[in-house]
Amino acid sequence: MDYQIGRIGRIAVARFGDGEELLKNLTSIARKEDIKAAVFYLLGGMQKGRIVVGPEKDELPPTPVWREISESSEIFGMGTIFWEGDIPKIHFHGALGKRDMVRVGCLRESAEVFLVLEAIIIEIEGVSAIRELDPATGLSLLKLVHL
Repeated sequence: MDYQIGRIGRIAVARFGDGEELLKNLTSIARKEDIKAAVFYLLGGMQKGRIVVGPEKDELPPTPVWREISESSEIFGMGTIFWEGDIPKIHFHGALGKRDMVRVGCLRESAEVFLVLEAIIIEIEGVSAIRELDPATGLSLLKLVHL
């Protein structure tokens, strides 16, 4: 285990409208506001996107199991923002559902808002954390940097 203690910095409240690209816009906010570390919460609607619902087998590197979101769904979840080099990286896990079908997974690549989606971004100050490519998993994982 490795950890650092930080404190709450700025809080951003964002509203995304129908058809907007969620992940691209979250990245844009982090870049524009120079948010280096944050936790965020999402709630609202999504109509298109791709999620990973787990690895094919419990082995490294993991082979992701993808699911397409191709119709409007309710979405709720939380994620983090940490930078990899000069790029803010979004890591989000949440639940998406419509009618009696619910999926839980990691939202990746793209996500298109349906109607409206709200985001609360809470900046974390006082930690030195980045994302770094892990050769064993092929994923950009959190790394705490000790100065």
